[in-house]
Amino acid sequence: MIYWQLFFVYFKIGLFGFGGGYAMLSLIQREAVDNYHWVTSQEFTDIVAVSQMTPGPIAINSATYVGFTAVQNAGYSHTMGIWGSVIATVAVCLPSLFLVLLISVSYAKFRSNRYVAAAFLGLRPATVGLIAAAALMLMNSENFIDYKSILIFIAAFMATWKFKVHPILTILIASLVGLIIY
Repeated sequence: MIYWQLFFVYFKIGLFGFGGGYAMLSLIQREAVDNYHWVTSQEFTDIVAVSQMTPGPIAINSATYVGFTAVQNAGYSHTMGIWGSVIATVAVCLPSLFLVLLISVSYAKFRSNRYVAAAFLGLRPATVGLIAAAALMLMNSENFIDYKSILIFIAAFMATWKFKVHPILTILIASLVGLIIY
C-alpha cells in the first residue's frame, strides 16, 4: 500500500538526511521523482520553491506535499491524500526525534571523546556537499536556466551575502522580478 511506501521512504530520508532539509533534497528527489515517480521534476522544483517560502523546515514541507500528491496520483480521495501528507510528515520527523533524544543524552558524556569530535568534523564538509548536490540537481532542463535566471540568482546571492538583505525580502523581490521579466 502507498502509505507503507511513503512511511518507509520518508523515514529513510529522515534517518539519512544529515545537514537539514537542503541536504535532504537530493534524497527526496531521488525517491519521489526518480524511484517512485510520485511527482515530476517540474512538480518537485515547484515543491522546493513553495517549501522555501512557507514557514517550517523544507524537508517537512516537501514531505507534506509529496505525501498528499502521491496518494492523489495513486487514485485515492482527497481525504486519503491528507493521510498521505500526515504519514510522510511524521515519518520524516521520527528519526530526528529519536536521534536528538539519543544524542542529547549521550553527547554530554562523549563530547570530549576524540572519535566523536572527529565524526562531527567529518559531517560538516559532507553536509556542504549534500547541499551543493541538491542545488545542482535543481539545475535541469525543466527549470529553464537562462540568462535571466542566472541574473536573478546572482542578484539574490549578492543581496543576502554581501548586503545582508533579509531572505524574505529577497524572495519577494525575486518573485516580483520574475513576474515582470517572464
